[in-house]
Amino acid sequence: MRDELNPDAVERKFFAALLDANVEALDQILTDDFILIDVMSGSEVPKSILLDLIGSKQLKFKRIELIDSRIRSYRAAAVITGSTLMSGTFGEGSFNISSRYTHVYIEQEGQWRMASAQGTQIALAS
Repeated sequence: MRDELNPDAVERKFFAALLDANVEALDQILTDDFILIDVMSGSEVPKSILLDLIGSKQLKFKRIELIDSRIRSYRAAAVITGSTLMSGTFGEGSFNISSRYTHVYIEQEGQWRMASAQGTQIALAS
């Protein structure tokens, strides 16, 4: 099965594209109307802004460790939930975060594309 026909494979490509700052790959993975709900602020980030942040290196991921994930498929849609440990930089600041996420994929023109993503920070015990 070709990777673009498998939402789990596209999910792995998404995380790899974030780590590699591969704007072209992200552009192919994300739907044109993609919306990210930011894990740190809860704000809506459209595709164009996310690609600009990554392309300009204002947002840079140093590590994304996938802890677990679960996929549920429904004909032309798939929902993937999981958790990650991430670190990187945003502007002048750095971040190190544990999160739980939900990614929504739709089948579009014969391939799976991410339409929405939301991250929720997991408070680390002190």
